[in-house]
Amino acid sequence: MHDDRRLVEDRVTRVLDERIRPAVYPETTPLEIGRWDAPGEPVPVATGLSAPYTAASVGELWGPPWATTWFRLRGEVPAPWAGHTVEAVIDLGFDERMPGFQCEGLAYTADGAAVKGLSPRNRWLRVGSPARAGQWVEYYVEAAANPVVLGVPPFRPTELGDRGTAHDRPLYAVRGAELAVFDATVWELVQDMEVLDQLMRELPVDSPRRWELLRALERALDAVDLQDVNATAARARQELAPALAAPAHDSAHRVSAVGHAHIDSAWLWPLRETVRKVARTTANVTALMDDHPGFLFAMSQAQQLDWIKEHRPEVYGRVTEQVSRGRFLPVGGMWVEADTNMPGSEALARQFVLGKRFFADEFGIDTREVWLPDSFGYSAALPQIVKLSGSEFFLTQKISWNQQNPFPHHTFWWEGIDGTRVFTHFPPADTYNSELSGREMAHAQRNYREKGAGRSSLVPFGWGDGGGGPTREMLARAERLRDLEGSPRVEIERPADFFARAREEYPDAPVWCGELYLELHRATYTSQALTKQGNRRSEHLLREAELWASTAAVRTGADYPYQRLERVWRTVLLHQFHDILPGTSIAWVHREAARTYAAVATELTEIIDGAQRALLAPPPTGAGGDGAEPAPRTVFNAAPHERNGVPALGAGPAAPAAGRVHHTREDGGHVLDNGLIRVAVDADGLLASVLDLREGREALAPGTRGNLLQLHPDFPNMWDAWDVDSFYRNTVVDLVDAEEVAVETAPDGGAAVRVRRGCGRSSVTQTLTVRPGTRRLDIVTEVDWRETEKFLKAAFPLDVRAADAASEIQFGHVRRPTHTNTSWDAAKFETCAHRWIHVGEPGYGHAVVNDSTYGHDVTRDVRPDGGTTTTVRLSLLRAPRFPDPRTDHGVHRFAYALVPGAEVGDAVREGYRINLPERALPGAAEVRPLVAVDHPGVVVEAVKLAEDRSGDVVVRMYESRGSRARAEVGFGFPAGRATRVDLLERPLPDAPEPEDTGGGVRLALRPFEIATLRIPRTVP
Repeated sequence: MHDDRRLVEDRVTRVLDERIRPAVYPETTPLEIGRWDAPGEPVPVATGLSAPYTAASVGELWGPPWATTWFRLRGEVPAPWAGHTVEAVIDLGFDERMPGFQCEGLAYTADGAAVKGLSPRNRWLRVGSPARAGQWVEYYVEAAANPVVLGVPPFRPTELGDRGTAHDRPLYAVRGAELAVFDATVWELVQDMEVLDQLMRELPVDSPRRWELLRALERALDAVDLQDVNATAARARQELAPALAAPAHDSAHRVSAVGHAHIDSAWLWPLRETVRKVARTTANVTALMDDHPGFLFAMSQAQQLDWIKEHRPEVYGRVTEQVSRGRFLPVGGMWVEADTNMPGSEALARQFVLGKRFFADEFGIDTREVWLPDSFGYSAALPQIVKLSGSEFFLTQKISWNQQNPFPHHTFWWEGIDGTRVFTHFPPADTYNSELSGREMAHAQRNYREKGAGRSSLVPFGWGDGGGGPTREMLARAERLRDLEGSPRVEIERPADFFARAREEYPDAPVWCGELYLELHRATYTSQALTKQGNRRSEHLLREAELWASTAAVRTGADYPYQRLERVWRTVLLHQFHDILPGTSIAWVHREAARTYAAVATELTEIIDGAQRALLAPPPTGAGGDGAEPAPRTVFNAAPHERNGVPALGAGPAAPAAGRVHHTREDGGHVLDNGLIRVAVDADGLLASVLDLREGREALAPGTRGNLLQLHPDFPNMWDAWDVDSFYRNTVVDLVDAEEVAVETAPDGGAAVRVRRGCGRSSVTQTLTVRPGTRRLDIVTEVDWRETEKFLKAAFPLDVRAADAASEIQFGHVRRPTHTNTSWDAAKFETCAHRWIHVGEPGYGHAVVNDSTYGHDVTRDVRPDGGTTTTVRLSLLRAPRFPDPRTDHGVHRFAYALVPGAEVGDAVREGYRINLPERALPGAAEVRPLVAVDHPGVVVEAVKLAEDRSGDVVVRMYESRGSRARAEVGFGFPAGRATRVDLLERPLPDAPEPEDTGGGVRLALRPFEIATLRIPRTVP
């Protein structure tokens, strides 16, 4: 027999496309179309239904970018169709290549009930099965003209990402709106042929099973009369039945499939459009459940479910009904699928607190699996946070995107910085938007790295981002692949059941220790600086608001603003979504985020101010008048360390400045000396010397200058706002020419040097300040940024031989090598740190702290004299053009500081201080802290009142230095017996009971351990 394989394969493709698929709808009749163009933003459903519609026709243009058009579709089922299955088939102008990235629609009945979403791969609405003769059909479609921001080709600059810059020309044309007879037999034939064809093409050419499938497909094609497909489809299916009935081998890989629709809470569309995407998708999947009893759908992100509850209550009712039946599965346990690199400690904990509380309150479900398929790398703090939230399992997919090093495991135990392990799965299908295609299933089986030990993997299937979720075609594939020779066994299954079985099957899975660093999307630590600053500021304002509101409630009986704080937390957590905080959304999203963060700051400042004023005694009458003593002022210290005589987490009288700073001129520059450090700024405005006077040691490497601004070209190969490629370092411009270098006084006896310089088309003003009594050089950098495709960094070449750099993450820090011994080390050429980075030799080091920067790089060079320079650089600004063509244009202010002679503990303290400045108010008070810790390495992260509104005080703390600690925690209020609780403030049965000291407790903490105490208040 000659090899006619390709001939048959090509024949299958053409006959399916040109004859069999079109025969699914053998008879059609047009629907009458009316339209109404909504003015401005989307309108309520009732408004759309009652709007004045005008006649429209197929081919008519509609939809300027971001606009909404309502279509009214009317018709009557022809009498000859009685008894047949009839569907309405609607094409709003879809492009099947890009489901989820273009126009979409949600169909309603005339009484306003949502039917299902309409998208490129999901265009049908079931009218009747069977339909009645003369049956009246009336649908209303809310159609969103979302522009294709991604573009073809992708990643080109576009103005479509903001209403203010997008054009006003229509984007789409209605291609069809008709009633059609649905031929179920032909549809089933399509599914049979697709599954066998896809499987056949994935099998080895010399596989007998491949040839068996090829011949079965050939016989089926011969059985089809191409002039009368509908009459001969059943005969063709009979030819395929034996091939479909052959069971899988006993050793076949097992795929647990779960319906899913990954919906980015904002990305190439604004938040308000995500609200509608979620409604369309959930309407789809709940409708699909009516026809497919075995279908299960997993949905993460409590925020998205809350949006449905608020904006589409009738759809939410369908969701809750299917949740109660165990078919709609809330998963993940987080408020949103957040970025996990940049959210602060408490914020990442609250993602789980608010997410899991929502699922418990709404559905009575305690989610056990953490679902983060698309976030851009995963913090080494997560395993402990996951466990303390009451979850057991972790799922991710994004690590398959690694550029340099394929991740070595698909099923493994992930160990965090404190030693906590969580059972983790990384689906080998390498997608979280599977179609359950033969190619994907074969790839999952071939790619699975635990062969011989484990044999199971999970795959989420469904179109995401508004593509409509799973389809009936995907469910048909799952049914056929359940037990089919040559294919993995595919079974629709709950994620929790998969994880439990996989853990039992492979209890001694390998261990991965430390962060799951994504070798891609490294520029997300820097893009959209204002969004990142808004997040950092909001996190610290929330800390202050909870601390002072709790203190005022305990000390004065003031009301604790539970509702306001929860609302603000929800807002901040939403904006930590993995395309908002990383800076990878359209301009609309980030402009809106800036306004939101400003409103958050205003509200939290009001809460802080109100609580602090409640704690203050009014100043005495006449204080501060002519000839009188100055009015007393009270300093509030929200940081977890004492400073200037004010206790941590408390308040007291302002202390006088400890000495003063001396200024002298030297070699055309300026020298600032406070007796602890001596800082020399040269005539170019650069640091010539930073001398640690206590140790007599120079911080800067010989022959170098510090606080050097450096400008790089920044044009990655793809993913502009996401990526920075290593070759950016090949070209650099050092900004050394100063327009002004001048000395000026600073508050509290400090002295400063102001430097102005150009930066391409931009300008920079820096203020370098030394204050009395502190070994810290503060630098405030203000940039009027007008660059395009440039990367701005601030460099500190330090005279230490540091084998690694310690970078703050949530509840601790990680150490990353400064060398490039391996490809894994070399791939980490841009890394994330929170408030500080520390580099050092045994016994001596330096810290660089910041108030809003996340991106850093640390490099090491050997000098001719044999010494080593370790250079720490902060990534300040980028200027990518996609998806926001004017990313970060405008004025920015950054504060960072060099702390010479610092240990890790100093870095922790100074990192908090630069982010939590003191607040001084008129009035006299000494506010005793609600909680005090006697160990300098144990840091209080949050003080708040309990979520259940019992009035109990909740304190969260952690060991910050990476060593064991025994700490005594004292309570500054009448307290009952404290208990260790989890993040949701539930008792931890396995945690050792805190040792009662009669006014507090004593705790033993392992390195980086998080401890949450719940302390009841008693009546004194």
